[in-house]
Amino acid sequence: MNTPTPTPFQLLVRKLRQVEIRMLKAVDAQLQGNFRSVFKGTGLEFDDVRLYQYGDEVRAIDWAVSSKGHGTFIKTYKEEREQQVLLLFDVSASQKVGAAGLRKLDVGREICGILALAAARQDAQLGILAFSDQKELYLAPGKGVRHAYSLIKRLFALEPQSGQTDVGGGIKQALGLLKRRSIILLISDFIDGSYERELTMLARKHDLVVVQLLDQREQEFPPLGIVPLYDQESGRTLWTNTSSAAFRARYRATYEQNRDQISQICRRHRTEYLSIATNADYVPQLIRLFRRRNLRSGRA
Repeated sequence: MNTPTPTPFQLLVRKLRQVEIRMLKAVDAQLQGNFRSVFKGTGLEFDDVRLYQYGDEVRAIDWAVSSKGHGTFIKTYKEEREQQVLLLFDVSASQKVGAAGLRKLDVGREICGILALAAARQDAQLGILAFSDQKELYLAPGKGVRHAYSLIKRLFALEPQSGQTDVGGGIKQALGLLKRRSIILLISDFIDGSYERELTMLARKHDLVVVQLLDQREQEFPPLGIVPLYDQESGRTLWTNTSSAAFRARYRATYEQNRDQISQICRRHRTEYLSIATNADYVPQLIRLFRRRNLRSGRA
């Protein structure tokens, strides 16, 4: 009896599952069996009030309840158990830079797919907002394997309608969609000049993780002499001497400035930052990221 040939979608899911299992096993081993979930929150949510006791912090007093005259009450909190997760993914034209199958867009899609499968396994609510300078795809947070497969299928079939970038605009869309505190994974190359204000708002309201995708070609452009260079986002072609020292220095400086800008913003707001090169194995970096999150929240 002949075995049916797997469809491209089945092959894709199989690959993502293998990477997901590798990632979760490695994290679990590093945390010596105490790894609970990559999607547990790092914050607290309001639980109840109780009477003030000597030694309690004054700033924990619930003045609204206490003003009713039945005593002084303080707010109590519990660890956030079930989190809503949103993948905020930049799919603008600059994400298409890179070798076939290893473009920033390809790596970003794989990371989103792996996290969708992990969320289904852990019964977490996960959704996605893919953006350029407009909303390209939105799937509200949901649970289960069927939801994860739908997300993966739609994301990998997505052909963005616009090539332009607006990271700040994408963040604004997310802020408008989210009604409660959530874990946000913002995935972009951040080749955009104006997004700090919106990123600050996102970091203050949500548990934010920033993932910057980088390609080696953006760091060192090959010296090819005078060649036509096409800007995918502006649609313009310019003849450029790629071997000149001035061009190469300017190119390198732009790359470094772009990387430094987002990392500094994240440091200022104590936001988790991860840079992933498309020619490197991203799994160990994701493992370290989730391990840090679990250690910081006291779950290791």
